[in-house]
Amino acid sequence: MRKTLAIFIILFSFLEAFDIKGRGASFPAPLYRVWISDFYNMTGNRVNFTQTGSGDGIKSVRRQMVDFGASDKPLDARLREKYDLMMFPTVTGAIILAYHLPGIKDGELKLNSEAVAGIFNGSIEYWDDIRIQKHNPTLSLPHEKIIVVVRADKSGTTYNFTYYLSKIAPKSFSPSKKPEWKANVMGGKGNSGVSATVKQLKYAIGYTEYSYKIKLGLSAAKVENKEGNFVAATMSNFQEAIKRASWSIKDDFYALLAYSEGVRAYPIVAATFVLLPKDADIIKNTNVAHFFDYAFSYGDEAAVRLGYVPLPEEAKQIVREYWKVKGMMP
Repeated sequence: MRKTLAIFIILFSFLEAFDIKGRGASFPAPLYRVWISDFYNMTGNRVNFTQTGSGDGIKSVRRQMVDFGASDKPLDARLREKYDLMMFPTVTGAIILAYHLPGIKDGELKLNSEAVAGIFNGSIEYWDDIRIQKHNPTLSLPHEKIIVVVRADKSGTTYNFTYYLSKIAPKSFSPSKKPEWKANVMGGKGNSGVSATVKQLKYAIGYTEYSYKIKLGLSAAKVENKEGNFVAATMSNFQEAIKRASWSIKDDFYALLAYSEGVRAYPIVAATFVLLPKDADIIKNTNVAHFFDYAFSYGDEAAVRLGYVPLPEEAKQIVREYWKVKGMMP
């Protein structure tokens, strides 16, 4: 490891120092901050990333206001062509259902698909609803109104969560970055805002990125998966779901990972993506690739520590092949 890192640093010593800017998705922001700091310490090159949400990340990169955009919602072929963008994944992770119920500890609450859908479509309003109680017979669920916390901004996290909802309740939900919720909801800015609101308010529940569970000590529900099993929000269960992902250069790695098969597969997982303008300065795009190549090579430990699931090595190699095809292999 030290030898390969030394080689990496020597190679960078022959390159002109660079400064690149990105903005967008809040899902990977805690990890990107660590990668950026480590990369600067090792190479002296600066990467600035502003957490503004996936919607803004897409808008900013297609207008070339930044060197790269970040989005938790992958762009389909039509939009990639329309905006003239390239796309590749950087890391994967999970969306948890964080709750604040006095006397009920982390992982004690079980939510089947009917209960999750009912909470977010407004048909379940109280915590002691029979549709929640039937899978939690030993818990003292209060007769209190459920405070449903969602993202206030256009969000790739929301898109992936509503994609999952569309799988378990297709008549009630369709994938959207900013849906019209049927439930009476409270909005939070970014995953950090949702997480902080759930932590503060009794009887709240909201969807957020797993790293905020670690950072804030949030309680997360066990969620029913495609096989009908209640699955805890743990790294091994995330990995069980993500290992089934299929990545392809041909479609710029377009993939939605939620609700995959597997006995232990956690049902709400997602990848996050980087977007690059095809007609940008090739040196800028190559510098972006340099940064993420560093992250692929030396950033897995930080990713796991913060609650993310690194891309499998095979997937990283496919991304590197993609960079070669696009003429920007570091």
